[in-house]
This record gives sequence, C-alpha cells and structure tokens, in this order.
Amino acid sequence: MTADPPSASSPSSASRPAATSASGDAAWREEKDSMGPVRVPAQALWGAQTQRAVENFGFGGGGMPAAFVEALLHIKAAAARANEQLGLLEPPLAQAIAESADALLADPQRMAHFPVEVFQTGSGTSSNMNANEVLATLAARRLGRAVSANDHVNFGQSSNDTIPSAIHVAAALLLERELLPALAHLALALENKAPTLRQHVKTGRTHLMDAMPVRFDQVLGGWRAQVQQAINGLCAVQPAVATLAQGGTAVGTGVNTHPDFAASLCALLQKRTGIHFQPAAERFSLMGAQDTAVQLSGQLKACAVALMKIANDLRWMNSGPLAGLAEIELPALQPGSSIMPGKVNPVIPEAVAMVGAQVIGNDAAITVAGQSGNFELNVMLPLVARNLLESLQLLAAAARALADRAIAGFTVNETSLRAALARNPVLVTALNPLVGYLKAAEIAKAAYKQGRPIIDVADEMTDLGRDKLQELLDPARLTEGGL
Repeated sequence: MTADPPSASSPSSASRPAATSASGDAAWREEKDSMGPVRVPAQALWGAQTQRAVENFGFGGGGMPAAFVEALLHIKAAAARANEQLGLLEPPLAQAIAESADALLADPQRMAHFPVEVFQTGSGTSSNMNANEVLATLAARRLGRAVSANDHVNFGQSSNDTIPSAIHVAAALLLERELLPALAHLALALENKAPTLRQHVKTGRTHLMDAMPVRFDQVLGGWRAQVQQAINGLCAVQPAVATLAQGGTAVGTGVNTHPDFAASLCALLQKRTGIHFQPAAERFSLMGAQDTAVQLSGQLKACAVALMKIANDLRWMNSGPLAGLAEIELPALQPGSSIMPGKVNPVIPEAVAMVGAQVIGNDAAITVAGQSGNFELNVMLPLVARNLLESLQLLAAAARALADRAIAGFTVNETSLRAALARNPVLVTALNPLVGYLKAAEIAKAAYKQGRPIIDVADEMTDLGRDKLQELLDPARLTEGGL
C-alpha cells in the first residue's frame, strides 16, 4: 500500500535533507545541480533546477495546466515501468517512481508541487525537471535512499521528446473524456429538441433581412449538423494526437534509450488511460514541429466558430421582448442589469461566444508557436500546451452549458412568429413560377408600401384566386421546398 504524497508544508525528503543553508536561514536548504549550489525552500519537494526556473521566469503567466501535469505524471510512471521491463531500472526503484507518480495523481493538492510557469524555456525542460525532481524526492522517501532526478526518473527520456508527448497525451485525454462527450451531448440535445418544434414556422433571414420561411426543427437540424461536423473533424485528428514523440530523446534519433522503450511506454500508457497510444514511425517531425497541435487547434477553432454561430442565433431570436425579434424566450438565469429592473439577458449564449473568441485567439498563438520549430526542436512547447488544453476544456464546458442552459429550456413565441409571417412580403417568391419575377416584385413592393398582408395584395393584382393563393402562400408548405 502506497503512502499519500506529502503536502507542500511537509518535511523535506531523505534525498533532500532539511539542512540550514549557508546563511543560517532554516527556511531554506541548499541544493546543487550542474551549475552549482542554489537555495531551495526547505519544505519544497522540488530541487535546484525547478528553483532556478521559479526565480528566472516571473512573467505572471500562471503555471502549466493541471491536465498537462497529469499527462506528464502518467508518462513518468509508464517510463519507469517500461525501463523496469527492459531491465534498465531495478524493480524497487521503478516501483517507487511509478507509485510516487500515482500518489501525486491521486492528490488534489498536487499542483502545489509544480510552480514553474508557462512562459519558461521553450522546450519545457523546466517542467520536465520539476516532475523529475518531485518524483525523485517522493521515490527516495519510499526507498529510504537517494534517487536521481536525471539518472533514474528521467532515464531514457529527454525534455525534447517527453514534453511534446505530454502535450499529445493531455490533449488525447481531454478529447476523449471531455470535449467529444460534451459535443455529443449538445448534438443529442438538439436532436431531441428539434421534433418538438416542428409545428413552429418562422421567418427565415438572410443578410438579417426577411426571407422565405423555415421550420424551427430545420433550424435546429442545421445547428446539429454543425456540431456533428465539428465532432467528425476532431475524430479525424485523434489518431495523430495519440501518436507520441517519446523515444526520440534529444534530437529524434533515440540516443541513450532502448529501441523498445517507446513501444513499451505506449502499451503501459494505454493500460493506464484506456487510450491507444502509439510511438511515431519517425520522431523528427513531432519534435522539430508541432503540426499535429496546430491541426487540432484548427479543428477546435472550427468548433468554436460553430458554437458562436448557434449562440448568436439564439441571442437574435431571443432579442426583445418588445423591440426585438422575440421569437423565442431563453431560460431566465439571473438579473440582467444593475440599474434596469426586470431586465434579463441571454447570458449563456454570450458566455459561449466569448469562449469562441478566446479559442480563436488561442489558435492564433498556437499557429505562431507552430512556426517556431528550429531544426530539431520547437521552442514554444509550453505555450502550445497551455493554449491547446485551455481550448479543449473551454469548449467542453461551453457545449454542455449551451445544451443544458439554453437549448433544452428555450420556448417558442408562436404569436410573434405568426405576426411576422403574415406581414412578410417575401412569401411572394412562391408566385414566381406562375406570375414571373417582375410581377412578384411589384406585388411585394406594393405590400411593403401599403403595410398589408401579401395575400390581400396578390389577390388584387393577379387572377389566381383567394383559395389558390392561400395554398401557394402557406408558410408551412413553403418550408418543404419544390415547385
């Protein structure tokens, strides 16, 4: 049975004694790395390289995403077990590293041990060493002897293949567990809602101007098709996301790692996560470039655009209640004004639209980052990780909110729909095959000018007869298409 990881305020490890620093300050201890000694907080689980990063990178960008740290810990645990299988790490040492990673994964306070911020070295080496040092501390406590962050925890790995792999693992997990289920939930909400609204016919709009009528179920069917297209695009890129650079080590050649290491690690990751990860046939492109991340981000942008379209349609149709379209009423979730009593705003569609804007901005940054591959390494990996994972999580939350707090609960204002349809001269389009475009335009202009129903004006200006006109101008019939 494994012990829980210590909190940030726990005593330091056996491998990092809580000795008083040279200055005599008991709040600090001295650590050494290849560059010499450095003072580290006495109670911290990390070591010298992490501390240097904390001191060097103070841009205020926040820490690496929790999903990224989770993926990195999965990789470290799988790497230890893979090296054990290959006879490269003794079983007690591999077990101590893997169990320490699992204990951290189970600890809701684990992010306290990962202080390195996003704007750091472009390879993410500081975050990789942060994980290595923390795991070395915890593994040493389990073993009762020193564990090396570089020689043991990082054995057979480099930041240059591990960080790109962690980006892919984290993205694959969020896709599988959060975004795709959320989009499927939204698609189902639209599918279930549409048949209940089939009887409602509304004025269609192009250029925000009155157009031919459409049924509400057709509107929702269009939205559902957009969501399904987003799902299809994301599913298409899933296999590439589940392909890992691990095993490439420093520059993609695989120096200092076992030829079977990557395959063993991927098999162990699959057991841990349920996702079929595979090693890349060649690792150079996954380390020198971030094309898969850019491709995934592009699909996320397309998804954001779809959700924004749906959100803005809902906002327009909900506008009013007196001076707008007032075709639907969204659920009233909160007061809409600090000064105007009774005002209620479409807060969920507005929030979803802002999520879309953020995702589009994230994509722009990822696009620039994707261009920052120089020879054998991309040097904006932490930025790619932060923006990509944020977009995945934001879209998942937005899709569920749109489904549960907007789509499921809106009601249709049939009175408003009928009044608009009765005054819509564009219905005259149905008469084109019988009276011609020019005559139909003349009828429409007269109806506009006189403010009269189109059927009354058409009855006066054609010899089709009232009964025939009622059949031809029936809005519900016009939603079926055909001549």
